[in-house]
Amino acid sequence: MPTLKRSKPVLGRLAAPWRLALVTLMAVLVVWGVGTLSPTPAQTPQPTPAPAAEAQSEPPAPAEAEAPEVPLTLESLQAQVEQDRVTAKVTADTIWVLYTGALVFFMNAGFCMLETGFCRQKNAVNLLAKNLIVFALSTMSFWIVGFGIMFGDGTPFFGQSGWFVHEAQDNSPAVGDAYEGVFSSLSWAGVPLMVKFFFQLVFAGTAATIVSGAVAERIKFGAFFVFSLLLVAVAYPVAGHWIWGGGWLAQIGFLDFAGSTVVHSVGGWAALVGAMVLGPRLGRYQYGKSIAMPGHNLAISTLGCFILWLGWFGFNPGSTMAADPTQIAHVTLTTNIAAAMGGIGATLTSWLYFGKPDLSMIINGILAGLVAITCPCDYVSFTSAVIIGFIGGIIVVFSVSFIDNMRIDDPVGAVSVHLVNGVWGTLSLGLFSVGKGGYAWLESVELGKGFLLSGDATQLTAQFIGVLAVGVYMLVFSAIAWGIIRAIPFVGLRVPPEEELRGLDLGEHGMEAYSGFAKE
Repeated sequence: MPTLKRSKPVLGRLAAPWRLALVTLMAVLVVWGVGTLSPTPAQTPQPTPAPAAEAQSEPPAPAEAEAPEVPLTLESLQAQVEQDRVTAKVTADTIWVLYTGALVFFMNAGFCMLETGFCRQKNAVNLLAKNLIVFALSTMSFWIVGFGIMFGDGTPFFGQSGWFVHEAQDNSPAVGDAYEGVFSSLSWAGVPLMVKFFFQLVFAGTAATIVSGAVAERIKFGAFFVFSLLLVAVAYPVAGHWIWGGGWLAQIGFLDFAGSTVVHSVGGWAALVGAMVLGPRLGRYQYGKSIAMPGHNLAISTLGCFILWLGWFGFNPGSTMAADPTQIAHVTLTTNIAAAMGGIGATLTSWLYFGKPDLSMIINGILAGLVAITCPCDYVSFTSAVIIGFIGGIIVVFSVSFIDNMRIDDPVGAVSVHLVNGVWGTLSLGLFSVGKGGYAWLESVELGKGFLLSGDATQLTAQFIGVLAVGVYMLVFSAIAWGIIRAIPFVGLRVPPEEELRGLDLGEHGMEAYSGFAKE
Protein backbone atom coordinates (compact mmCIF):
# COMPACT_ATOMS: atom_id res chain seq x y z
CA MET A 1 0.00 0.00 0.00
CA PRO A 2 1.57 3.30 -1.04
CA THR A 3 2.45 5.80 1.63
CA LEU A 4 0.71 9.19 1.39
CA LYS A 5 3.09 12.09 1.24
CA ARG A 6 2.02 14.84 3.58
CA SER A 7 2.50 18.39 2.38
CA LYS A 8 4.21 20.79 4.68
CA PRO A 9 2.24 23.66 6.20
CA VAL A 10 2.57 26.99 4.48
CA LEU A 11 4.76 28.36 7.22
CA GLY A 12 6.94 25.29 6.93
CA ARG A 13 7.65 25.95 3.30
CA LEU A 14 8.88 29.48 4.07
CA ALA A 15 12.51 30.16 4.84
CA ALA A 16 13.34 30.62 8.50
CA PRO A 17 13.89 34.42 8.35
CA TRP A 18 10.55 34.93 6.62
CA ARG A 19 8.80 32.67 9.14
CA LEU A 20 10.22 34.74 11.99
CA ALA A 21 9.15 38.03 10.37
CA LEU A 22 5.62 36.81 9.70
CA VAL A 23 5.18 35.50 13.24
CA THR A 24 6.46 38.80 14.63
CA LEU A 25 4.01 40.78 12.44
CA MET A 26 1.08 38.63 13.57
CA ALA A 27 2.06 39.12 17.20
CA VAL A 28 2.20 42.88 16.74
CA LEU A 29 -1.27 42.92 15.13
CA VAL A 30 -2.72 40.83 17.97
CA VAL A 31 -1.22 43.12 20.61
CA TRP A 32 -2.49 46.24 18.74
CA GLY A 33 -5.98 44.79 18.45
CA VAL A 34 -6.18 43.92 22.11
CA GLY A 35 -4.94 47.41 22.94
CA THR A 36 -7.74 49.06 20.99
CA LEU A 37 -10.34 47.00 22.82
CA SER A 38 -9.08 47.81 26.31
CA PRO A 39 -9.06 51.39 27.59
CA THR A 40 -5.77 53.21 27.74
CA PRO A 41 -4.77 55.06 30.87
CA ALA A 42 -5.92 58.27 29.24
CA GLN A 43 -9.27 56.70 28.43
CA THR A 44 -9.72 55.02 31.83
CA PRO A 45 -11.85 57.11 34.16
CA GLN A 46 -9.79 58.45 37.02
CA PRO A 47 -11.15 59.36 40.42
CA THR A 48 -11.49 63.08 40.95
CA PRO A 49 -9.00 64.26 43.58
CA ALA A 50 -10.49 65.69 46.70
CA PRO A 51 -10.46 69.50 46.69
CA ALA A 52 -8.19 71.36 49.01
CA ALA A 53 -9.55 72.32 52.39
CA GLU A 54 -9.71 76.00 51.50
CA ALA A 55 -11.51 75.18 48.24
CA GLN A 56 -14.11 72.98 49.96
CA SER A 57 -15.74 76.03 51.58
CA GLU A 58 -16.55 77.51 48.16
CA PRO A 59 -19.61 76.28 46.24
CA PRO A 60 -18.82 74.14 43.22
CA ALA A 61 -18.52 76.02 39.94
CA PRO A 62 -21.78 75.78 38.02
CA ALA A 63 -21.83 73.87 34.71
CA GLU A 64 -22.06 75.85 31.48
CA ALA A 65 -25.39 77.61 31.48
CA GLU A 66 -27.91 76.20 29.04
CA ALA A 67 -30.13 78.51 26.99
CA PRO A 68 -33.36 79.05 28.85
CA GLU A 69 -36.30 77.37 27.20
CA VAL A 70 -38.72 79.91 25.76
CA PRO A 71 -42.11 79.30 27.24
CA LEU A 72 -44.80 78.53 24.66
CA THR A 73 -47.38 81.30 24.72
CA LEU A 74 -50.48 81.98 22.70
CA GLU A 75 -48.79 84.97 21.08
CA SER A 76 -45.70 83.03 19.97
CA LEU A 77 -47.86 80.21 18.67
CA GLN A 78 -49.96 82.67 16.66
CA ALA A 79 -46.82 84.30 15.26
CA GLN A 80 -45.45 80.93 14.15
CA VAL A 81 -48.76 80.00 12.54
CA GLU A 82 -48.86 83.34 10.70
CA GLN A 83 -45.29 82.91 9.48
CA ASP A 84 -46.09 79.43 8.19
CA ARG A 85 -49.21 80.77 6.50
CA VAL A 86 -47.27 83.52 4.72
CA THR A 87 -44.59 81.04 3.60
CA ALA A 88 -47.21 78.65 2.26
CA LYS A 89 -48.98 81.45 0.39
CA VAL A 90 -45.77 82.69 -1.22
CA THR A 91 -44.95 79.14 -2.28
CA ALA A 92 -48.41 78.52 -3.73
CA ASP A 93 -48.44 81.87 -5.54
CA THR A 94 -44.97 81.26 -6.96
CA ILE A 95 -45.89 77.83 -8.29
CA TRP A 96 -49.09 79.24 -9.81
CA VAL A 97 -47.37 82.16 -11.56
CA LEU A 98 -44.56 79.97 -12.92
CA TYR A 99 -47.06 77.39 -14.17
CA THR A 100 -49.21 79.94 -15.95
CA GLY A 101 -46.12 81.69 -17.30
CA ALA A 102 -45.05 78.38 -18.85
CA LEU A 103 -48.48 78.13 -20.52
CA VAL A 104 -48.04 81.62 -21.98
CA PHE A 105 -44.56 80.68 -23.19
CA PHE A 106 -46.07 77.67 -24.99
CA MET A 107 -48.28 80.09 -26.91
CA ASN A 108 -45.20 80.78 -29.03
CA ALA A 109 -45.67 77.29 -30.46
CA GLY A 110 -49.30 78.15 -31.18
CA PHE A 111 -48.41 81.30 -33.09
CA CYS A 112 -45.72 79.38 -34.91
CA MET A 113 -48.15 76.68 -36.11
CA LEU A 114 -50.97 79.11 -36.86
CA GLU A 115 -48.90 81.48 -39.00
CA THR A 116 -46.97 78.78 -40.82
CA GLY A 117 -50.13 76.93 -41.82
CA PHE A 118 -51.84 80.11 -43.00
CA CYS A 119 -48.92 80.91 -45.33
CA ARG A 120 -47.55 79.17 -48.41
CA GLN A 121 -45.27 76.17 -48.32
CA LYS A 122 -42.27 77.97 -49.81
CA ASN A 123 -42.11 80.33 -46.83
CA ALA A 124 -42.59 77.82 -43.99
CA VAL A 125 -38.98 77.84 -42.76
CA ASN A 126 -39.01 81.63 -42.62
CA LEU A 127 -42.16 81.69 -40.47
CA LEU A 128 -40.81 78.99 -38.18
CA ALA A 129 -37.48 80.77 -37.78
CA LYS A 130 -39.09 84.13 -36.98
CA ASN A 131 -41.40 82.68 -34.35
CA LEU A 132 -38.50 80.80 -32.79
CA ILE A 133 -35.95 83.61 -32.65
CA VAL A 134 -38.41 86.25 -31.48
CA PHE A 135 -38.57 84.91 -27.91
CA ALA A 136 -34.79 84.73 -27.68
CA LEU A 137 -34.59 88.37 -28.76
CA SER A 138 -37.36 89.31 -26.35
CA THR A 139 -35.59 87.64 -23.45
CA MET A 140 -32.40 89.63 -23.83
CA SER A 141 -33.90 93.03 -24.69
CA PHE A 142 -36.53 92.82 -21.94
CA TRP A 143 -33.96 91.69 -19.38
CA ILE A 144 -31.48 94.44 -20.22
CA VAL A 145 -33.77 97.49 -20.50
CA GLY A 146 -37.42 96.59 -21.18
CA PHE A 147 -38.45 95.45 -17.72
CA GLY A 148 -36.85 98.50 -16.11
CA ILE A 149 -38.59 100.91 -18.49
CA MET A 150 -41.92 99.17 -17.96
CA PHE A 151 -41.97 98.60 -14.20
CA GLY A 152 -39.04 100.54 -12.76
CA ASP A 153 -39.75 103.63 -10.68
CA GLY A 154 -39.44 106.84 -12.67
CA THR A 155 -41.74 109.29 -14.42
CA PRO A 156 -45.41 108.82 -15.41
CA PHE A 157 -44.14 108.08 -18.94
CA PHE A 158 -41.30 105.59 -18.49
CA GLY A 159 -39.29 103.84 -15.79
CA GLN A 160 -35.76 104.96 -14.98
CA SER A 161 -34.38 102.13 -12.85
CA GLY A 162 -34.01 98.38 -12.61
CA TRP A 163 -31.75 97.62 -15.58
CA PHE A 164 -30.71 93.97 -15.87
CA VAL A 165 -33.38 93.24 -13.21
CA HIS A 166 -31.14 91.32 -10.79
CA GLU A 167 -28.99 94.37 -10.09
CA ALA A 168 -31.92 96.30 -8.67
CA GLN A 169 -32.64 96.55 -4.98
CA ASP A 170 -35.78 94.56 -4.23
CA ASN A 171 -37.11 92.63 -1.26
CA SER A 172 -39.90 90.72 -2.96
CA PRO A 173 -42.02 88.82 -2.04
CA ALA A 174 -42.69 91.54 0.53
CA VAL A 175 -45.80 93.51 -0.43
CA GLY A 176 -47.46 96.80 0.37
CA ASP A 177 -45.77 98.98 2.97
CA ALA A 178 -43.21 96.26 3.67
CA TYR A 179 -41.89 96.40 0.11
CA GLU A 180 -38.52 98.07 -0.48
CA GLY A 181 -37.23 98.31 -4.03
CA VAL A 182 -37.41 100.06 -7.37
CA PHE A 183 -40.38 98.16 -8.83
CA SER A 184 -43.14 99.73 -6.76
CA SER A 185 -45.77 99.10 -9.45
CA LEU A 186 -45.38 95.35 -8.83
CA SER A 187 -45.28 95.56 -5.04
CA TRP A 188 -48.80 94.09 -4.86
CA ALA A 189 -47.61 90.71 -6.16
CA GLY A 190 -46.30 88.49 -3.36
CA VAL A 191 -43.81 86.42 -5.37
CA PRO A 192 -40.02 86.71 -5.87
CA LEU A 193 -38.74 89.31 -8.33
CA MET A 194 -37.45 86.74 -10.81
CA VAL A 195 -40.91 85.19 -10.97
CA LYS A 196 -42.44 88.58 -11.72
CA PHE A 197 -39.87 89.10 -14.46
CA PHE A 198 -40.47 85.73 -16.11
CA PHE A 199 -44.23 86.20 -16.21
CA GLN A 200 -43.93 89.66 -17.75
CA LEU A 201 -41.29 88.42 -20.19
CA VAL A 202 -43.62 85.86 -21.80
CA PHE A 203 -46.16 88.64 -22.32
CA ALA A 204 -43.54 90.80 -24.03
CA GLY A 205 -42.64 87.90 -26.33
CA THR A 206 -46.30 87.53 -27.27
CA ALA A 207 -46.55 91.18 -28.32
CA ALA A 208 -43.51 90.77 -30.58
CA THR A 209 -44.68 87.59 -32.30
CA ILE A 210 -48.00 89.20 -33.32
CA VAL A 211 -46.10 91.26 -35.88
CA SER A 212 -44.66 88.20 -37.60
CA GLY A 213 -47.88 87.05 -39.28
CA ALA A 214 -48.90 90.42 -40.69
CA VAL A 215 -45.56 90.98 -42.47
CA ALA A 216 -45.12 87.37 -43.56
CA GLU A 217 -43.86 86.15 -46.94
CA ARG A 218 -42.03 89.31 -48.02
CA ILE A 219 -40.01 90.81 -45.14
CA LYS A 220 -36.29 90.27 -44.72
CA PHE A 221 -35.33 88.16 -41.73
CA GLY A 222 -32.84 90.81 -40.58
CA ALA A 223 -35.47 93.55 -40.69
CA PHE A 224 -37.84 91.55 -38.50
CA PHE A 225 -34.90 90.77 -36.20
CA VAL A 226 -34.15 94.47 -35.66
CA PHE A 227 -37.78 95.55 -35.27
CA SER A 228 -38.43 92.84 -32.66
CA LEU A 229 -35.56 94.18 -30.57
CA LEU A 230 -36.89 97.74 -30.77
CA LEU A 231 -40.44 96.69 -29.98
CA VAL A 232 -39.60 94.74 -26.83
CA ALA A 233 -36.84 97.06 -25.63
CA VAL A 234 -38.69 100.37 -26.07
CA ALA A 235 -42.17 100.48 -27.63
CA TYR A 236 -43.91 97.80 -25.60
CA PRO A 237 -42.34 98.78 -22.24
CA VAL A 238 -43.25 102.46 -22.59
CA ALA A 239 -46.91 101.71 -23.34
CA GLY A 240 -46.87 99.10 -20.60
CA HIS A 241 -45.47 101.60 -18.09
CA TRP A 242 -48.36 103.95 -18.78
CA ILE A 243 -50.85 101.23 -17.83
CA TRP A 244 -49.20 98.54 -15.67
CA GLY A 245 -46.20 100.48 -14.41
CA GLY A 246 -48.18 103.12 -12.51
CA GLY A 247 -47.94 105.63 -15.36
CA TRP A 248 -50.29 108.39 -16.42
CA LEU A 249 -53.00 106.17 -17.90
CA ALA A 250 -53.20 104.14 -14.71
CA GLN A 251 -53.50 107.39 -12.77
CA ILE A 252 -56.61 108.45 -14.73
CA GLY A 253 -58.29 105.11 -14.07
CA PHE A 254 -57.53 103.16 -17.26
CA LEU A 255 -57.62 99.40 -16.64
CA ASP A 256 -56.41 96.46 -18.69
CA PHE A 257 -56.36 93.30 -16.61
CA ALA A 258 -54.33 90.96 -18.86
CA GLY A 259 -53.42 93.04 -21.91
CA SER A 260 -56.01 93.60 -24.65
CA THR A 261 -54.26 96.94 -25.15
CA VAL A 262 -50.86 96.46 -23.51
CA VAL A 263 -50.07 93.29 -25.44
CA HIS A 264 -52.49 92.80 -28.33
CA SER A 265 -53.19 96.34 -29.48
CA VAL A 266 -49.51 97.29 -29.17
CA GLY A 267 -48.54 94.32 -31.33
CA GLY A 268 -51.48 94.95 -33.65
CA TRP A 269 -50.59 98.60 -34.31
CA ALA A 270 -47.00 97.62 -35.08
CA ALA A 271 -48.25 94.88 -37.41
CA LEU A 272 -50.60 97.26 -39.23
CA VAL A 273 -47.88 99.82 -39.92
CA GLY A 274 -45.45 97.10 -40.97
CA ALA A 275 -47.92 95.63 -43.46
CA MET A 276 -48.63 99.07 -44.90
CA VAL A 277 -44.96 100.04 -45.23
CA LEU A 278 -44.04 96.71 -46.83
CA GLY A 279 -46.92 96.70 -49.29
CA PRO A 280 -48.82 93.60 -50.45
CA ARG A 281 -47.25 90.36 -51.65
CA LEU A 282 -46.59 90.07 -55.37
CA GLY A 283 -49.76 89.07 -57.19
CA ARG A 284 -52.02 89.67 -54.18
CA TYR A 285 -54.06 92.38 -55.92
CA GLN A 286 -54.55 92.27 -59.69
CA TYR A 287 -56.95 94.06 -62.00
CA GLY A 288 -58.71 95.67 -59.07
CA LYS A 289 -59.40 92.33 -57.41
CA SER A 290 -58.08 90.51 -54.39
CA ILE A 291 -56.39 87.25 -55.37
CA ALA A 292 -56.55 84.54 -52.72
CA MET A 293 -53.26 82.99 -51.61
CA PRO A 294 -54.42 80.02 -49.51
CA GLY A 295 -52.34 78.67 -46.69
CA HIS A 296 -50.60 75.35 -47.31
CA ASN A 297 -51.60 73.51 -44.11
CA LEU A 298 -54.77 74.40 -42.23
CA ALA A 299 -54.30 71.30 -40.07
CA ILE A 300 -51.34 72.80 -38.24
CA SER A 301 -53.12 76.17 -38.12
CA THR A 302 -55.99 74.47 -36.31
CA LEU A 303 -53.50 72.85 -33.93
CA GLY A 304 -51.99 76.28 -33.37
CA CYS A 305 -55.42 77.63 -32.46
CA PHE A 306 -55.92 74.91 -29.85
CA ILE A 307 -52.47 75.61 -28.38
CA LEU A 308 -53.27 79.31 -28.13
CA TRP A 309 -56.65 78.58 -26.54
CA LEU A 310 -54.86 76.46 -23.94
CA GLY A 311 -52.19 79.12 -23.43
CA TRP A 312 -54.85 81.73 -22.69
CA PHE A 313 -55.71 79.79 -19.53
CA GLY A 314 -52.30 80.96 -18.36
CA PHE A 315 -52.48 84.40 -19.98
CA ASN A 316 -55.63 85.61 -18.22
CA PRO A 317 -55.92 83.59 -14.97
CA GLY A 318 -52.17 83.90 -14.38
CA SER A 319 -52.48 87.68 -14.35
CA THR A 320 -53.99 87.38 -10.88
CA MET A 321 -50.36 86.72 -9.78
CA ALA A 322 -51.81 84.86 -6.80
CA ALA A 323 -53.46 81.49 -6.23
CA ASP A 324 -56.87 82.89 -5.28
CA PRO A 325 -59.23 79.98 -6.11
CA THR A 326 -62.41 82.02 -6.63
CA GLN A 327 -60.79 84.71 -8.75
CA ILE A 328 -58.89 82.16 -10.86
CA ALA A 329 -62.05 80.16 -11.49
CA HIS A 330 -63.96 83.27 -12.53
CA VAL A 331 -61.30 84.49 -14.94
CA THR A 332 -60.86 81.02 -16.44
CA LEU A 333 -64.56 80.66 -17.14
CA THR A 334 -65.05 84.15 -18.62
CA THR A 335 -62.03 83.45 -20.86
CA ASN A 336 -63.38 80.14 -22.08
CA ILE A 337 -66.91 81.46 -22.64
CA ALA A 338 -65.66 84.35 -24.75
CA ALA A 339 -63.46 82.04 -26.83
CA ALA A 340 -66.37 79.69 -27.47
CA MET A 341 -68.73 82.50 -28.41
CA GLY A 342 -66.09 84.08 -30.64
CA GLY A 343 -65.85 80.85 -32.59
CA ILE A 344 -69.63 80.56 -32.82
CA GLY A 345 -70.04 84.18 -33.87
CA ALA A 346 -67.39 83.90 -36.61
CA THR A 347 -68.83 80.61 -37.87
CA LEU A 348 -72.34 81.99 -38.24
CA THR A 349 -71.15 85.28 -39.73
CA SER A 350 -68.87 83.69 -42.33
CA TRP A 351 -71.61 81.15 -43.18
CA LEU A 352 -74.07 83.95 -43.86
CA TYR A 353 -71.55 86.35 -45.44
CA PHE A 354 -69.58 83.94 -47.64
CA GLY A 355 -72.13 81.16 -47.99
CA LYS A 356 -69.77 78.64 -46.35
CA PRO A 357 -68.40 78.26 -42.81
CA ASP A 358 -64.78 79.27 -43.40
CA LEU A 359 -62.26 77.36 -41.23
CA SER A 360 -59.80 80.25 -41.17
CA MET A 361 -62.58 82.53 -39.91
CA ILE A 362 -63.55 80.02 -37.21
CA ILE A 363 -59.94 79.94 -36.03
CA ASN A 364 -59.65 83.72 -36.00
CA GLY A 365 -63.07 84.02 -34.37
CA ILE A 366 -61.92 81.95 -31.39
CA LEU A 367 -58.79 84.04 -31.11
CA ALA A 368 -60.81 87.25 -31.46
CA GLY A 369 -63.00 86.22 -28.51
CA LEU A 370 -59.88 85.47 -26.46
CA VAL A 371 -58.26 88.82 -27.29
CA ALA A 372 -61.46 90.73 -26.52
CA ILE A 373 -61.98 89.15 -23.08
CA THR A 374 -58.33 89.60 -22.08
CA CYS A 375 -58.89 93.12 -20.75
CA PRO A 376 -62.22 92.72 -18.89
CA CYS A 377 -62.04 89.02 -17.86
CA ASP A 378 -61.63 89.87 -14.17
CA TYR A 379 -64.23 92.64 -14.10
CA VAL A 380 -67.29 91.30 -15.98
CA SER A 381 -69.95 88.64 -15.47
CA PHE A 382 -70.34 85.41 -17.41
CA THR A 383 -73.29 86.87 -19.31
CA SER A 384 -71.18 89.83 -20.38
CA ALA A 385 -68.42 87.43 -21.49
CA VAL A 386 -70.95 85.78 -23.82
CA ILE A 387 -71.74 89.12 -25.46
CA ILE A 388 -68.12 90.29 -25.63
CA GLY A 389 -66.91 87.06 -27.26
CA PHE A 390 -69.81 86.81 -29.72
CA ILE A 391 -69.36 90.39 -30.91
CA GLY A 392 -65.61 89.76 -31.24
CA GLY A 393 -66.30 86.80 -33.53
CA ILE A 394 -68.57 88.91 -35.74
CA ILE A 395 -66.15 91.83 -35.84
CA VAL A 396 -63.19 89.76 -36.99
CA VAL A 397 -64.99 88.51 -40.14
CA PHE A 398 -65.92 91.99 -41.32
CA SER A 399 -62.56 93.40 -40.26
CA VAL A 400 -60.63 90.89 -42.38
CA SER A 401 -62.76 91.82 -45.41
CA PHE A 402 -62.43 95.55 -44.73
CA ILE A 403 -58.64 95.44 -44.39
CA ASP A 404 -58.40 93.34 -47.53
CA ASN A 405 -60.53 95.88 -49.41
CA MET A 406 -58.13 98.58 -48.22
CA ARG A 407 -55.36 96.58 -49.97
CA ILE A 408 -53.49 96.01 -46.75
CA ASP A 409 -52.06 92.52 -47.08
CA ASP A 410 -52.24 90.66 -43.76
CA PRO A 411 -51.71 86.95 -44.55
CA VAL A 412 -52.93 85.62 -41.18
CA GLY A 413 -55.46 88.26 -40.08
CA ALA A 414 -53.26 89.47 -37.20
CA VAL A 415 -54.48 93.06 -37.41
CA SER A 416 -58.14 92.04 -37.24
CA VAL A 417 -57.61 89.60 -34.38
CA HIS A 418 -55.20 91.53 -32.18
CA LEU A 419 -55.67 95.22 -32.99
CA VAL A 420 -59.36 95.47 -33.79
CA ASN A 421 -60.47 93.08 -31.06
CA GLY A 422 -57.90 94.48 -28.66
CA VAL A 423 -59.65 97.83 -29.03
CA TRP A 424 -63.09 96.24 -28.72
CA GLY A 425 -62.11 94.30 -25.60
CA THR A 426 -60.65 97.37 -23.93
CA LEU A 427 -63.78 99.42 -24.55
CA SER A 428 -66.02 96.54 -23.48
CA LEU A 429 -64.70 96.88 -19.94
CA GLY A 430 -66.15 100.39 -19.83
CA LEU A 431 -69.48 98.98 -21.05
CA PHE A 432 -69.89 95.86 -18.91
CA SER A 433 -67.78 96.29 -15.76
CA VAL A 434 -69.46 95.19 -12.51
CA GLY A 435 -67.77 98.08 -10.68
CA LYS A 436 -65.79 98.32 -7.47
CA GLY A 437 -66.79 95.62 -5.01
CA GLY A 438 -68.79 93.75 -7.62
CA TYR A 439 -66.79 90.66 -6.71
CA ALA A 440 -64.86 89.91 -3.52
CA TRP A 441 -61.48 90.49 -5.15
CA LEU A 442 -62.55 93.91 -6.44
CA GLU A 443 -63.11 95.50 -3.02
CA SER A 444 -59.92 97.56 -3.26
CA VAL A 445 -59.90 98.18 -7.03
CA GLU A 446 -60.86 101.65 -8.24
CA LEU A 447 -63.24 100.41 -10.95
CA GLY A 448 -66.16 102.31 -12.39
CA LYS A 449 -69.35 100.45 -13.23
CA GLY A 450 -70.00 99.80 -16.90
CA PHE A 451 -71.95 102.33 -18.94
CA LEU A 452 -74.55 99.78 -20.08
CA LEU A 453 -75.13 98.68 -16.48
CA SER A 454 -75.19 102.08 -14.77
CA GLY A 455 -75.34 104.88 -17.34
CA ASP A 456 -72.05 106.20 -15.92
CA ALA A 457 -69.48 106.85 -18.66
CA THR A 458 -66.48 107.49 -16.34
CA GLN A 459 -64.77 104.14 -16.87
CA LEU A 460 -65.66 104.08 -20.57
CA THR A 461 -64.07 107.51 -21.01
CA ALA A 462 -60.85 106.37 -19.35
CA GLN A 463 -60.78 103.30 -21.58
CA PHE A 464 -61.31 105.39 -24.72
CA ILE A 465 -58.47 107.77 -23.76
CA GLY A 466 -56.15 104.81 -23.26
CA VAL A 467 -57.01 103.24 -26.60
CA LEU A 468 -56.45 106.55 -28.40
CA ALA A 469 -53.19 107.36 -26.63
CA VAL A 470 -51.61 103.95 -27.21
CA GLY A 471 -52.77 103.99 -30.84
CA VAL A 472 -51.19 107.35 -31.61
CA TYR A 473 -47.98 106.42 -29.82
CA MET A 474 -47.60 103.08 -31.61
CA LEU A 475 -48.43 104.53 -35.02
CA VAL A 476 -45.70 107.15 -34.65
CA PHE A 477 -43.14 104.77 -33.16
CA SER A 478 -43.78 102.04 -35.71
CA ALA A 479 -43.63 104.42 -38.68
CA ILE A 480 -40.28 105.77 -37.49
CA ALA A 481 -38.85 102.33 -36.69
CA TRP A 482 -39.93 100.68 -39.96
CA GLY A 483 -38.72 103.73 -41.89
CA ILE A 484 -35.28 103.66 -40.28
CA ILE A 485 -34.91 99.93 -40.92
CA ARG A 486 -35.87 100.38 -44.57
CA ALA A 487 -33.28 103.16 -44.94
CA ILE A 488 -30.36 101.16 -43.53
CA PRO A 489 -28.43 99.97 -46.63
CA PHE A 490 -27.16 96.68 -45.24
CA VAL A 491 -30.52 95.74 -43.69
CA GLY A 492 -33.41 96.91 -45.87
CA LEU A 493 -37.00 95.88 -45.42
CA ARG A 494 -38.31 93.74 -48.25
CA VAL A 495 -36.75 90.82 -50.12
CA PRO A 496 -36.14 91.22 -53.89
CA PRO A 497 -39.04 90.23 -56.20
CA GLU A 498 -37.25 87.17 -57.58
CA GLU A 499 -36.59 85.90 -54.05
CA GLU A 500 -40.21 86.46 -53.06
CA LEU A 501 -41.42 84.47 -56.05
CA ARG A 502 -38.98 81.66 -55.38
CA GLY A 503 -39.75 81.60 -51.66
CA LEU A 504 -38.05 83.01 -48.59
CA ASP A 505 -37.02 79.58 -47.39
CA LEU A 506 -34.34 79.20 -50.04
CA GLY A 507 -33.54 82.90 -50.39
CA GLU A 508 -33.29 83.81 -46.71
CA HIS A 509 -32.33 80.48 -45.14
CA GLY A 510 -31.04 78.19 -47.88
CA MET A 511 -33.30 75.29 -46.90
CA GLU A 512 -36.82 73.93 -47.32
CA ALA A 513 -39.34 72.85 -44.71
CA TYR A 514 -40.56 69.93 -46.83
CA SER A 515 -37.46 68.82 -48.71
CA GLY A 516 -38.28 65.88 -50.98
CA PHE A 517 -42.03 66.48 -50.97
CA ALA A 518 -43.95 67.37 -54.09
CA LYS A 519 -44.27 71.12 -54.64
CA GLU A 520 -47.09 73.13 -56.12
